[in-house]
Parts: sequence; C-alpha cells; structure tokens
Amino acid sequence: MAYLLGVDTGGTYTDAVILDEGEDRVIASAKALTTRPDLAPGVGRAIDAALAKAGIAAAEVAMVSLSTTLATNALVEGQGGRVALVFIGFDEGELGRAGLEDALKGDPVIRLAGGHNHGGIEAAPLDLAALEAGLEVLGPDVTGFAVAASFATRNPAHENAARDLIRTVTGKPVTCSNELSAGLNGPRRALTAVLNARLIGVIDRLIAACEAHMQELGIAAPLMVVRGDGALVSAELARDRPIETILSGPAASIAGASWLTGETDALVSDIGGTTTDVCLLRGGKPAIDPLGARVGSFRTMVEAVAMRTTGLGGDSEVHLVEGLKTGFRLGPRRLVPVSLIAQDHPDLVHGALDGWLTQDSVGEADGRFAIPMWQDTPPGGLTGREAAVVERLIDGPARLADCVRTRLEQPALMRLVARGYVMIAGVTPSDASHVLGRLDTWDTNAARKAVTLFAKRRNGRGDRIAAGPEALAEAIIVQLTAQTADCLLEAAFAEDGRDWGEAPETLARHPLMRAGLAAHSDVIRISAKLGVPVIGLGASAPSYYGAVGEQLGARMVLPDHAGVANAIGAVVGQIAMHVEGIVTSPAAGLYAAHLPDGPKRFNDRDAALLALETSLTEEATALARVAGVEKMRLTTERDISEIEVEGQPMFIEAKLRVTAQGRPRIAVG
Repeated sequence: MAYLLGVDTGGTYTDAVILDEGEDRVIASAKALTTRPDLAPGVGRAIDAALAKAGIAAAEVAMVSLSTTLATNALVEGQGGRVALVFIGFDEGELGRAGLEDALKGDPVIRLAGGHNHGGIEAAPLDLAALEAGLEVLGPDVTGFAVAASFATRNPAHENAARDLIRTVTGKPVTCSNELSAGLNGPRRALTAVLNARLIGVIDRLIAACEAHMQELGIAAPLMVVRGDGALVSAELARDRPIETILSGPAASIAGASWLTGETDALVSDIGGTTTDVCLLRGGKPAIDPLGARVGSFRTMVEAVAMRTTGLGGDSEVHLVEGLKTGFRLGPRRLVPVSLIAQDHPDLVHGALDGWLTQDSVGEADGRFAIPMWQDTPPGGLTGREAAVVERLIDGPARLADCVRTRLEQPALMRLVARGYVMIAGVTPSDASHVLGRLDTWDTNAARKAVTLFAKRRNGRGDRIAAGPEALAEAIIVQLTAQTADCLLEAAFAEDGRDWGEAPETLARHPLMRAGLAAHSDVIRISAKLGVPVIGLGASAPSYYGAVGEQLGARMVLPDHAGVANAIGAVVGQIAMHVEGIVTSPAAGLYAAHLPDGPKRFNDRDAALLALETSLTEEATALARVAGVEKMRLTTERDISEIEVEGQPMFIEAKLRVTAQGRPRIAVG
C-alpha cells in the first residue's frame, strides 16, 4: 500500500495531506503557520501533524510532492533577492521594454558587446574582459545573476560563456534566458531570467526545509515540486528554475479542485493569505496561457495555467480611501494580522493597543508593528537609513513609530519590506473575521482592539469612519466580497468566447454589469449572472464565498478539504518535461537546426527536422528520467511555417516541441 504526502506552503499556512493511493482518498490533513524566514519549523509541524492523524509511519510514505505560492507572492509583493542582469548585445533602450526596468527595481545591469543574429551567427565578439571588470565592482548583497543575450535561443554560446565566467568568479547562482524559454522576445526573456534569479533563494530555502525534515523522519521517497502548468518536476530542476513554480500553488489547486468535486466546467477561486487566484476549468482541464504566465504587472515567458492572480487575501492590507465619504481598498500587500502577532508578542501588542486607545486622535502609524525577518545576523549592504531602522529592530518586533522616526526613513523601511527583511503587522480581513466571530484561530481580543482603534480614524468630513469594531469589521468583509466578485467577473469575461470590445477589468465594473447583478427593473430590465459554478478553495473560503455566490448569482461549491486542495493537487499530477527548438532557413536550400551547442546546417529540410527532433527527444527523456519517470510517453508537436511563391512552397521556419510525460517513480520499501 502506497501513501503519498502532499505539502503546500503559502504565505500564512503550510498544509500537509496524506493520500492512500490504492483507495484514492484523503486519510489525513493538517495545517501549521508558515514560518519565515526559516521555513523548516512550519513545514515540519504540518508534516508531523498529518502523519500523526493518519496513524502511519514516516517510512511508509512513497512520494512527497510540494506546491507553493511563495514565488507568486514574492513577485506580487515585489520581494526577492538583489540580482544583477548581464545584458549582451542589446541597445540600452531595450531595458525599457516588457517591464524589464520595473522588474530590476534599480538592481545593477552590466551591458556587454556580443550576441548573435536571427540565424545564430555571431553579431559581435563577447567582451568577457568587460564582464570580469563589472563583476569586481558589485557588492556582496547581489544574490544571483541573470544573463540574457540577443538571439540566445538561436545560439546560446555567449550566454553559456558568460555563465561559466560568473560562476568561476563569484560562485553565485546564474540563470541564462535560453534555459527558460525558446522564444525570441529578448527583453521578455531577460525579464523572466531576472525574476528567476530573484526567486532562487526563496524556493531553495523551501526545498531545503522539506528535504531536511524528510531526512530527519527517515522518508526516503523522491521529492517532487509542482510547476506552474500543474506538472511535477524534480526538486533539483525546481531549484534551478524557480520561475517555473510561479502559479505552482494555484495550478495544484486546480488539480485538487477537480479531484475533490468532479466538476468539469467551473471557475476555481482560491483565496489565500496574500492572493486570490482564479482559473476556468473546462472539460475537466485548465487552459494554458498562450502568452506566458502573468503575475502582478509582469508577463513572463513561463508556461503556466491561464490564471488571474490578484493581490487580495485574508491578510491583505486595509487602506482607507481618502475623501469625504468613507471607503476602503484591500491589498495588494500582505500584512501580518494583529491577532497573529499578538500570539507571539502579547505584551508588546496589547500594551501598545491599550495606550493608543486612550488617545482621542489616531496617528498614521498607530495600530502597526514592524517585525524583523532575519534570524541571527542582521542583513548587510544597507544604506544609512536602512541600517538605522534595522538597528531599532535588533531586539525583535516594535511599534512602527519606534523604528521609523522621520518621513525620510519611511522609504528605507519599505525597501527592507520589499527585500523580505521586515514585515508589517496591521489590520486585515482576518482580524475583521475574528471580531465578527467567523474565525477564532488567533488572539480575538487583540483583533478587536486593533479594529476598534482603526474605527476611530476620520474621513474627509471629520467623521469617524465607523461606529465601532463590528461595523468596521463588517465593512471590511463587504469590501473583500466586492473585490472577490470583481476577480471572478474579470476571469469570466477574459475566458468567455465572445469578443466584448473592452478589457475584462472594464467590463467587470461596467454600470450595466452592476445593474444586471442587482436585477435592475424599471423601464429597462437587466439581469446578469455567472454561467458556471464557482469552486471556492482556501481555508477562509467557507467564511467569505457564500456572499460572493449570492452577489454573482452563481452556484457555489465548497468541497470538503477545500482548505488543503493545493496539497492534494500536489500529489495527483504527472511529470511532464517540455523541450522546444527551431529550424530556420538562412538561404534558399539551406536549413539550420538550432541545437543546444549551436546551429547546425543541412541541405535537406527533413534532415534538419530529424536532427532537431532527435536532440530534443534525448534532452526531454533525460530530464524525465532524472525527475523519476520510468514509463514515459513521448509526443512531438511540429509547427511548420511555409508560404507559396510562384506556385512553389517556400520554407520559413519550423518549431518543434517534445514532451516526455509519466507518473513519478514511487518508492518501495
């Protein structure tokens, strides 16, 4: 009898489930708070609790599979390590394309001569001396490197040479753009490489935490990781290509939703602490985004499920919208709920809240705390103001006003937050739910005090924004319901077969849509509702999604184990390794197969296609075997572009994609 262990690490909780593969059922599940920056305690507690509930020995686990929203959350919140981009053969203006400059966030760029043309021929020699000089001036706080060269997918020689030199000189992780995508859009490939380099530390820490606990328990089973398209990959591959795990958690939730409900056509909405992820399940399968995964403002070249990810969750920051009338907005940043920080630091939190509540007016920083996220050694490479903020947090969490003493230090704090060194605690929907009795997981008394304090703030007319904690808590939950409904409507319009002529974001908020949902009836009668059911996932879905379903006129499906659907999806998928390549025609009667070691020329089209297919098949097979597939299925897709000239076909190019697919090897005792 084989038992499978699924683990999902989110921004707030780490979930673990045990599946009996033979009986195809969940036999135990457990949750533990995600612990940052050391993820090991949270992972260990979730696994230990699930094993104890299942009543099985750790040695009986035959496979472990991991999904996570940490990479997605890091991109949505603008977090991750500091990286350097090595930009080869591009004009400086290319940095402004595809959101690349925004993704860099001021991180260093080393521009070099080099690169290739569209035929894979060297456009200019690679200036390795300039690269070595550039590496010498970088500080120690650069955690990794992204390398992107022009037309590297036609010839990766310059990216590979730069990678080898960087590794020799620095010993730090290097991501080459050609390893992540076969596409030609250089700036987007560079963007994807930058984000990958930024995420390496995030995913490496998670995998290391899981592996360490498996070893401690004596679990000798293989460790798999869910990719953004829902397929499983080996832990080693996920370490090298963490960008492929963006939307890993949501992809796993889709698989979990289908397995739990048997629904074939539905919108799947997964609410976590940081994000809400919505995807259309059609015919039992999610669609793959043809343009590449989009997370926040970034459009990557990573293949993933067509998911709309919004910075909206149970732990979203509550913003008071300035104006004469009281209004709220949630997200996109995640805060630590006051009710949660109060569990670990009750004296600090309750003492501060009690003091603030005695005052007639509420200060801008009242009700907020700063939490240091480093372990033993404070971070290095800081500016003077950043170092001053860090120094005030050496002894642990503090009131925000005690660690940021001037307005000039506020940007320094936010840079520390963006780099994951500090987190902010404040009022969230989770606190509101504690006030309303919908949750009792953490310190309800602290939540009530914090929401009471927030309710004392005043709007543009000088009136208090709410009569008391219950009224404010209800308003926050109403806003969460409204923003969740908007997320679902945006996804519905994006996936609907009709061309509406407007962006989904515009349509979801259009006055006619609002009137239709409200069943307006006067001279004109308008009605509107979703045409498919909604599967609500996430631990807090039962608390919020009933009202969402009523607002959208939709059947709401809230399955058992909805709170651990991601962890379930992590162990019901298959390994699928995709490798792509291209054949071009640099001249009449000449064909170039762009192979991993550079282009190889042929006088026969079919010979070039065969050479490329053979190379891709060998690479996909090797990757699948390393990932643990023994019995695999190989498929090849060919997309050949030809035009007719004077009645004769003229070859333009051919794209080949080879997939090696199969279930991962299960350990046997």
